[in-house]
Amino acid sequence: MRILEAAADAITPLVSGLNRGDVLALLELPPRPEMGDVAFPCFTLAKTLRKAPSAIATDLENGLNMPNGAASVEGIRSEALGPYVNLFFEPRIWGPRIASDALKPEYGCSQIGRGQRVVIDSSSPNIAKPFGVGHLRSTVIGAALANLYAACGWDVVKVNHIGDWGTQFGKLMEAYQRWGDDVKLAAEPIRESLRLYVRFHEEAKHDPSLEDAGRDWFRRLEQGDLEAERLWSYFVGVSMEEFDRVYARLGVKFDHVLGESFYNDKMSPVVDELRDKGLLEESDGAQVVRLEEEGLPPCLVLKSDGTTIYPTRDLATAIYRKTVMGADRLLYVVGAEQTLHFNQVFAVLRRMGREWAESCEHVPFGLIKVQGKKMSTRKGKVVFLDEVLDEAVQKAQEVASGGSLRPEEVIDVAKAVGIGAVIFGDLRGSRMSEIDFSLDEMLRFEGDTGPYVQYTYARVASLIEKGIVAGITPLDLKEQNVFASVGSNGWACLKAVDGFPDAVREAVQLIEPSVVARHLLDTAKAFNRFYRSDRILTNDPAETATKLQLTAAIGAVLRIGLGLLGVRAPERM
Repeated sequence: MRILEAAADAITPLVSGLNRGDVLALLELPPRPEMGDVAFPCFTLAKTLRKAPSAIATDLENGLNMPNGAASVEGIRSEALGPYVNLFFEPRIWGPRIASDALKPEYGCSQIGRGQRVVIDSSSPNIAKPFGVGHLRSTVIGAALANLYAACGWDVVKVNHIGDWGTQFGKLMEAYQRWGDDVKLAAEPIRESLRLYVRFHEEAKHDPSLEDAGRDWFRRLEQGDLEAERLWSYFVGVSMEEFDRVYARLGVKFDHVLGESFYNDKMSPVVDELRDKGLLEESDGAQVVRLEEEGLPPCLVLKSDGTTIYPTRDLATAIYRKTVMGADRLLYVVGAEQTLHFNQVFAVLRRMGREWAESCEHVPFGLIKVQGKKMSTRKGKVVFLDEVLDEAVQKAQEVASGGSLRPEEVIDVAKAVGIGAVIFGDLRGSRMSEIDFSLDEMLRFEGDTGPYVQYTYARVASLIEKGIVAGITPLDLKEQNVFASVGSNGWACLKAVDGFPDAVREAVQLIEPSVVARHLLDTAKAFNRFYRSDRILTNDPAETATKLQLTAAIGAVLRIGLGLLGVRAPERM
């Protein structure tokens, strides 16, 4: 924040034993406006100065208010309050600086990741299975993280690691051979594949030989059997068409879409290396890597029938991403239930001597439930994301149709609001929290929702348009003194604008998009308080221009922030 940086500049020359970075780390944002804009706690200095924190605070107040104190940083006054020094910033001075910064195209961006490449693995649906609501989290969290990392200067490589390999394909092939209906498959390939997959697991409860048949099909696939490859290619093709349609609706793109099968010829060298280094041991006919020293159970590398398994593929994948893609950091946006799996994979990489395994990180997230229930493909308990998006757009269209939008605008706005509500609803809370999916809650125009932020942005756009019609624009501002007219609610808006770049950086540091989502909600709430308490379009052109510049700064933060989260910002609603 500009004001935090300025506070550190003012305080650092007056304290001994602390550098500017130390001071900056200690600064706090007071909970109430009457306590100032920035607070500096004096507890840390008490031991070195051998004085009470309150006495140090008083000394700092005197020093800051002297001509050679905060006067060197224009527009700041200070007050001691117990063990704290509270700093108050003058909107007259700082308002124009904050607002003009926010109107720069690169606002919120930084170069903290410059020269580094991050490979982000996200979405990763399974072939021949529906793209359900359960896949939403990895997809939108990964897309938001990619945008946030790029905004902080990282070279981002977005990878979709499609699940197109494994015993489940053998099961599907066996189910197709027994019960497949080509007419139904042609009409509804994904839904019919799901029905076959569910039937396989139901029948397998009473006929264990089905499991052996499924494993045999996958063994044939790994060995290059033509019929197995033909069936596999068919299911991959129809699935990718379905996935691409959903990604287009979500506005999500990838640099690489690579299935597990891509790494099929890269797994043998990994297995050979593990064997050569004496890391493989036999366990009940299977090949494992012991990880007792890491406090983990053995990592299964080859099953007893000699076929590969998830860890084998992820070992090959990680090595490829490091050596070929040139990753400095690898992020895996995968559900929390896979924590043990990734701990094992990273531990095996370390045992193999890959020191860069420390740069691999699992980015877990909580479950998404519908009506309090976890979804399961095997049991057929899946809510298709396409259907959810259809319903969200329909509900948004019903609301938009009752307004002043032209018919051709209604559909576009409904798509932006409906789909945006689903994305924002996923990202607004901590990624580790579970989500009980409710469209009605996500689509509300009040509360902590995407439509609330979007509507606030549309309100901002409307005000600026009205100003332009009246011949007044934010760029008409000539005298900074008029920023004194914005009042306490206007100043709160400017502080929210000032905090946006920090929110972006924090979201990257914590790998937590919700930091930006919450900041957008706080910014929207601050502006709506200002909108209700202050008349923005006044009879005074200078005052109106000032308030419109503040309004435009808010709009910039909302538009840029929503974009980083993958949500569109309509100018009319």
